[in-house]
Amino acid sequence: MLGSLLKLADQIEQIAEEARELKLPVSYKKTKKIVFFGMGGSALGAHCISSIYKKDLKLPAEIVNDYDAPGMVDRDTLAIAVSYSGGTEETLSALRAAHKRGAKLVVVTSGGELARYAGANKIPALIFKINNNPCGSPRMGLGYTTFGPLLILSKLGLLKISIAQIKEAVAVVRRCQDSFGTGNNGGQNAAKLFAGNLLTGNVWFVGAEHLSGNVHIAANQLNENAKRFGGYFLIPELNHHLLEGLSFPAGGPGTFVFIESSKYSPRVQKRFAVTKEILKKSKLSYISYQCSEQKALLQSMEILVLSSYLSFYLAILEGIDPTAIPTVNFLKSALKKS
Repeated sequence: MLGSLLKLADQIEQIAEEARELKLPVSYKKTKKIVFFGMGGSALGAHCISSIYKKDLKLPAEIVNDYDAPGMVDRDTLAIAVSYSGGTEETLSALRAAHKRGAKLVVVTSGGELARYAGANKIPALIFKINNNPCGSPRMGLGYTTFGPLLILSKLGLLKISIAQIKEAVAVVRRCQDSFGTGNNGGQNAAKLFAGNLLTGNVWFVGAEHLSGNVHIAANQLNENAKRFGGYFLIPELNHHLLEGLSFPAGGPGTFVFIESSKYSPRVQKRFAVTKEILKKSKLSYISYQCSEQKALLQSMEILVLSSYLSFYLAILEGIDPTAIPTVNFLKSALKKS
């Protein structure tokens, strides 16, 4: 897994090069809505894209984590199916449903049944090599599954991302690897400091706006890498229900990790401040991280590297292998028998 952490920037560079060869029908540019099909780690990139580019995307976009396509999927829909392995049964099922309705389909995968289905049905496919993800976990191949769909949208003119922006994102990832990586043993390594403060209790990530997808990723990696119970909440929605749920059970819900940004709207920044004040008065635990990058995409990369290393360090401190997912594998095995 450490090898995969170190190769995130290489994944981005690789998928950017591979995406240059992808040919998409001109008719795809006339789409009126977008859906992303994906599960677990393979869907995390779509969450990142939809939150970072929420204001830039002029079309309605939906992320589908299920076996079927929503009723609004039709010939005017661009459906991007993402499965790292190519064998995700829910994604395959949803793609087939969208295919029957005549949707404009694109596949992002490393191979498997999804690639075979795309080939047999002449569906455009961005099939990436996996040499820059040595641990093989979809959740650690986010360079592929984030920038793959993003570059597809850019090719169709639905979003704009330049070569210069990709290079800038790669540079930030490499810089953050120096800041949060194993080689930085100083007191400024936030990933190590946070891991030391999160060894007990549940962990709840809190984010907002363009970093909403990142706290979703952080929770996923916490669950799978660190084998820890926890999740994520978004401000301002958190303020409308969770604050009244902090009284019970006794001892509190665990520790909140606030992911903060100067790019959040002023009212959201104020809500972060007041929410922390409420937790402090209630003697509940929280820690906070303030983004140092200034652009939305770059802040997203910063938090992606931070949260990935954080989950890795938590696993190491517990003395467990962050890559292995025996319980998920048991479930998959049991489903195959049914």
